[in-house]
Amino acid sequence: MTVSTIIRDCLDAMLHPSVRYDALTSARHRAFMAPRLLGSLAAFAAFPVYLALRGAPNAIEVAAFAWLMAPILCSYFLSRTGRYESAQVLSSVALAGLVMMMAISTGGINSFAAIWLVVVPIEAALSASRRIVAFASALALSCVSILIVLTSLDWLPVSEAGVAGHGVFMAFGIASATIYAAGLAFGAESLARTSVSLLYVEEDRYRLLARNMSDVISRHRHNGAVQFISPAVEALVGAPAQRLLGHGLFDRVHVADRPAYLTALSDAARGGEARSVEFRLRRDVVRGNDRMRPSGAEFIWVEMRCRPMEQGADISSPNTDAEVVAVLRDVTDRKLQEEALAQARIEAERADASKTHFLATMSHELRTPLNAIIGFSDMLVQEELMMLDATKRKEYAQLINDSGQHLLSVVNGILDMSKLESGNFEISPEPFAPRPALINCCNLLALKARENGIDLITDAPKDLPEVNGDPRAFRQILLNLVSNAIKFTERGGSVTVAAGVEGSRLMLRVSDTGVGIASDDLARIGDPFFQAGKTYQRRHEGTGLGLSIVKSLVGMHGGEMQVESRIDEGTTITIALPLEFTPQAEHVSNIAILNPAARTAPSDQAHQVKKSA
Repeated sequence: MTVSTIIRDCLDAMLHPSVRYDALTSARHRAFMAPRLLGSLAAFAAFPVYLALRGAPNAIEVAAFAWLMAPILCSYFLSRTGRYESAQVLSSVALAGLVMMMAISTGGINSFAAIWLVVVPIEAALSASRRIVAFASALALSCVSILIVLTSLDWLPVSEAGVAGHGVFMAFGIASATIYAAGLAFGAESLARTSVSLLYVEEDRYRLLARNMSDVISRHRHNGAVQFISPAVEALVGAPAQRLLGHGLFDRVHVADRPAYLTALSDAARGGEARSVEFRLRRDVVRGNDRMRPSGAEFIWVEMRCRPMEQGADISSPNTDAEVVAVLRDVTDRKLQEEALAQARIEAERADASKTHFLATMSHELRTPLNAIIGFSDMLVQEELMMLDATKRKEYAQLINDSGQHLLSVVNGILDMSKLESGNFEISPEPFAPRPALINCCNLLALKARENGIDLITDAPKDLPEVNGDPRAFRQILLNLVSNAIKFTERGGSVTVAAGVEGSRLMLRVSDTGVGIASDDLARIGDPFFQAGKTYQRRHEGTGLGLSIVKSLVGMHGGEMQVESRIDEGTTITIALPLEFTPQAEHVSNIAILNPAARTAPSDQAHQVKKSA
């Protein structure tokens, strides 16, 4: 253990408890106490030697030696109270008092001790307080002024030292003041080195935090220009932090979100309160290790919390632009969850509306044929009372049969839709000829079309190739499409059923000149229990399951359904089925809804990514 270590441990033991955990303040307290304790101890040690060489001291010499021991009291005061500025004031007063006492007894302003007044403000400089330095400087100048006045008025006692003795004392005074000033300079250098090392430690600590925390810290001007941004931004946006300085970050903000981004920064700079904003930020997608050449880009959701940056009173001015400190965080997962919850809520509301609509529809669709069946069967039971003839009985029986067939079709549609939605509807693919199935379906519905005054036109080439699929599902697709077209076509109109081959797909087109479908309803065509048009506008019965069943059956065959319609001009539904169906593949049904008024190209929403340009 070295002497310096022992001295440091002793000084640490004397530190006030309030400063022991502050490295810079502890260093200042040690720098204050160490020279004063050493100086006082040196005065104690020199006093017996002085007595041996000089003899009995006079009153002034005793007072001087007693005054030299005053720094011990200053160190004790600082150790007990921790009040550094007060201890500095006491030390300046003690030093100035000692110098004045020595100078007054040894020639006033011409005394060797007067040079020590220069040391008073230098010593106060270690306090790093302008008030203490100003006080010490004023104290030293006051002492100099007093010595000048006293010397010029000859109010001081005559010095006993001769010319030679005066020169020796002057050399001693200058040398001792220089040595003490050098000690103060080394103390100031030690404090500066301690301050710089602590600053480096703090910088390393904050740099470590900035590099390892997932959130990005940035500093902005009120116009959004970035002055600093932490290295964590590279993981966030896939670009070096240097590229985002200035307006580099602003250029990556989505165009639609830039006003909100700038407004939040401006409000934080002017309003003095924290602001929060969410916006989309472009992120470079890097494949491989070449970060200088990103292979693509995507937008992520970022939350930015910004607040005004506090500035010191000595550097701020009314014309200084306020700066803003912001913290950016990736909230893409949260936004996706919010969107999923919103979509789930919409689906739940739609399912609830569908349930309500289903109950309302089924109430009508089931009660009407059941009422007819019960009513006419009651009349047949009471035929003797009703005096029914053979013609009436046959008519009532036919009405009962028609109502039963309608009720059966409703129940079959509901059951088929339930199987399709639950995934229990199985198809049995096999090779079959589509033309005979198409002509047979049209023949079955020809009577209905003729009764409604509608021309049913069939266009099926004789050379249609065989199709590998479920013939029962194929027939159900055609029957639903053609019966729907006949139902919604006015008397005097026409329905055309055409078939053809395009590439490796069989194309079926069912066109009518009926009432058409509004553009607002096109997006929901194919939803279960959905019926186009307002309820009070409908003139036809139905459950809204026909096109939904068609959509599901087409999707199970890996095909596509496209709907084109215009109000009061008609509707065309095009079905594309693969000639060779592979049941092992998982197919997703796809419906393209075209509005002839806009004539825009169909787009597959399944391939849209969550990006914005």
